[in-house]
Formats: sequence, structure tokens, C-alpha cells
Amino acid sequence: MLESLHDKKLKFLEEMANRIRQDIISMLVEAESGHSAGPLGMADIFTALYFHVLKHDPKKPDWPERDRLVLSNGHICPVRYAAMAHAGYFSLEELKTLRKIHSRLQGHPHRATLPGMETTSGPLGSGLSQAVGMALAVKLDKKRCKIYCLMSDGEQQCGNIWEAAMFAGKNKLNNLIGVIDRNNIQIDGFTENIMPLEPLRDKYEAFNWHVIEIDGHNIHHFVDAVNEAHAIYEKPTVIIAHTIPGKGVSFMENKFEWHGKPPNSDEAEAALMELAANYDRMKREHH
Repeated sequence: MLESLHDKKLKFLEEMANRIRQDIISMLVEAESGHSAGPLGMADIFTALYFHVLKHDPKKPDWPERDRLVLSNGHICPVRYAAMAHAGYFSLEELKTLRKIHSRLQGHPHRATLPGMETTSGPLGSGLSQAVGMALAVKLDKKRCKIYCLMSDGEQQCGNIWEAAMFAGKNKLNNLIGVIDRNNIQIDGFTENIMPLEPLRDKYEAFNWHVIEIDGHNIHHFVDAVNEAHAIYEKPTVIIAHTIPGKGVSFMENKFEWHGKPPNSDEAEAALMELAANYDRMKREHH
């Protein structure tokens, strides 16, 4: 079980998620390339992971007993980089190097260059297979760590996902927790227009997974879902997190056009002003 999420910690996490969203915008406008919608939409979950859920140590990124976090949809890596920097894996200053030549912070994560990065990701649909392999390996080694696999909803259209899901269900990998960013968009439009995913819950249940659906912007709900997953002993769990792409920046929200493009300088300024105003309001409400 995770430590209880008291009000003071929850307020800290909500404020940190806002700071991470501001960093995402700053990184993208500096890089002049990258993805906006997905990283903003997953800021709450990545904040919860790095500051409450994961068993990890930034000073010992290869600690054998650590939980593993596999990012399958690597293109949303700005949110992971920002969360890792705030958690202490590297300096906040390095975030400005996103997608620059020779930077450790490439447009898709590279395992060998960054401490605490478990996999190299890029081709969609492969992360769950990697996570399944890790989950089986730590079971064979009789370790108690958990494997978290973050996936997009669009990549549920990949066949490799379902081969991995079938294997995980068959082998009762209860140390595996999948998290699907169910934001309903992909680069060409809305998922249900391009290749419908519903009934997504029923599909995972048919593959012998325990399924939990949550509001992906409610940190308390996410932590509760992880605790529930920890209590399931006979099957893997997937958390379907319903999120708003572009969350926190009103002119980006729910617009698939922001899936794969960065803001220009004027758009970034407007986004940062809106996020800063939200942060100030949050601080007033919290204190």
C-alpha cells in the first residue's frame, strides 16, 4: 500500500503538476518542435508517479529494488523529463536542451543517455511487451517491485499491444500496472473516427486484466487506483485514465491539431500566462 495522500501532500502535487505544465510549454517553445497535447494531459499522473507512487531514488537510479516506469508513447516525453528534473534526476536548466543536437533530452527517450530511463521508445505499441518482460523477470527474481507501463490510447490500435496483453493475462503478472492515456485523439484526428477503440474496458477484461477507469486529472483517484491495483493478486491491472489533451491551456484543450506541434512564441506566452494565473489561484485556495 502507498502512504496515505493527506491534504498537504495533495496540494503539493497539484501545484507541482502546474509547474510541470509550465516547464513543458517553455521546453517546447525553446525547441521549436515536439508534442503539446499529450504531455500537458498527463502532467497530473506523472507528478503523482514521481512524487508519490514510484519506489525510486534519483541518487541511485539503478537501485535493484526500484519500481520500473516504461513510457511506451515516447513522444510525450517532455512531461517525463520535467517530472524527472523536479524529482532530482538532472537539473531544471537542462530542460531547455529538449530536442537539441547532442542533448540527452531527445524527442523520444534514449535509455543509454539518461539516468532513470528504463527503455528507449519511439515505435508505438512496443512498450507493453517490454514491460511484460520486465514484470516476468522481476517475478522470477522474486523481487517485490512494480512495473508501470504508460501508453497512449492511439497505440491500442497496434497488434503488438494485444500480444503482450494476452501474455500478461496468461502469466498472471499482478506486478504489472498499465496506464492508458485515454484522451481520444491521435495525430490525424479523434481515435473513434480513425480506428475505434471502444469497448476498450471489455477488451482488456477479455484478456484477463483487472480494469479501473478514472478521471486522469484527479490525483487522488489515480493514487486510489494504484492502491487497488496493488491489492489484485491474480491478474495484471490497467488504469484507463480519461484525460483532456492540452489540459491547462484552454486554446489547446481537446484539439487533436495540438497532438504533434509546439506553440510559437505568442502562443507560449499566452499559455504560460494562463498556467501562472491557475497556479496563483491554486495557491490562494490551498493557503
